[in-house]
Amino acid sequence: MNNEFIVTPWEVTGEIDYDLLIERFGTKRIDNEMLERLSKYGDLHPMLRRGITYSHRDLDWILDKYDAGEKFVLYTGRGPSGNTHIGHLVTWMFTKYLQDVFGAKLYFQMTDDEKFLFNDNLTLEDTRRNAYENALDVIALGFDPAKTKIFLDTEYIRTLYPIALKVAKKVTFSTARAVFGFDNSNNIGSIFYTSIQAAPAFLESELQGRNVPCLIPCGIDQDAHFRIARDAAPLLGYYKPALIHNKMFPSLMGGNKMSSSQPETTIFTTDNAQAIKKKIGNAFTGGAVSATEQRKHGGKPDVCSVFKYEYFLFEPDDKKLNHLYDACKRGEILCGECKKRLTERVVKFLESHQKKREQAREKLEAFILRDR
Repeated sequence: MNNEFIVTPWEVTGEIDYDLLIERFGTKRIDNEMLERLSKYGDLHPMLRRGITYSHRDLDWILDKYDAGEKFVLYTGRGPSGNTHIGHLVTWMFTKYLQDVFGAKLYFQMTDDEKFLFNDNLTLEDTRRNAYENALDVIALGFDPAKTKIFLDTEYIRTLYPIALKVAKKVTFSTARAVFGFDNSNNIGSIFYTSIQAAPAFLESELQGRNVPCLIPCGIDQDAHFRIARDAAPLLGYYKPALIHNKMFPSLMGGNKMSSSQPETTIFTTDNAQAIKKKIGNAFTGGAVSATEQRKHGGKPDVCSVFKYEYFLFEPDDKKLNHLYDACKRGEILCGECKKRLTERVVKFLESHQKKREQAREKLEAFILRDR
């Protein structure tokens, strides 16, 4: 595999070697022993069974705390640069699983400030509007309104800023530059921003006046922000936040990460059936050049974006997924059949999601956390 890939909070390029990424970032694999432990709290999520959620920092520690009667809070978020796509939902659905299994409170951060600072084409009005639209997708997934609070950084900054200042005072520019690759062209807001993203990890501790463990489910591309938060935590008297990482949801063109900047290869939660059919119809597959060749030699599900969609989200039954994999390898099923089945599943899923998304408009204020 080509080792020339880039994974940062703002850029993911190349063919990602997830095993090598564990070595580069210094995280720990979720091994069979950890899976066995997690299975004692509830049925394992498909993302755990399939190694999609595959890496962690201090997950064993936070489970020890939980077993000793010390409940933890969850923290995840979204950079509201545009519409939500299916790749975003994957982490949030896993977060809901954690909330359901552990009865945990969730803080969901909308980083409208981040997207304004790092994207010259977005105004603060744009990122605020996007944040509220994205929040509808979060609520539509069924999070517990009594245990879930969503906030925009710019609207909750009075509470966040004192915590962020404490973090910022412990982070040198040389550290930020080394972790994020900043140079003299970066605006000073972007350099400070990681302190804001660290703040929610310590929010419950500040509100409760005591240390409260925090678990952060996120894509492994976001790990850099929380390495800084973890380094700062003991200097400020906080627990280090624990992390649990998932792999990136693939693009329809076979790449490692679905991206909003490539809308023709990305399925958004607001797409209609016609758009979904067109996008999946043009998807990269592992098929042969002709039906005859595929019947003879079989397909390549390991590189097929259509199969990866089934693997990540749309086929939760492991036996059925394995049957689909084997049938493709043996040439018993053609790409057109797989595309048709996936299209039907995605359309059904999103039609249901879109109804819940509209219903969420009436519930929105019950979830939003603002400074008073």
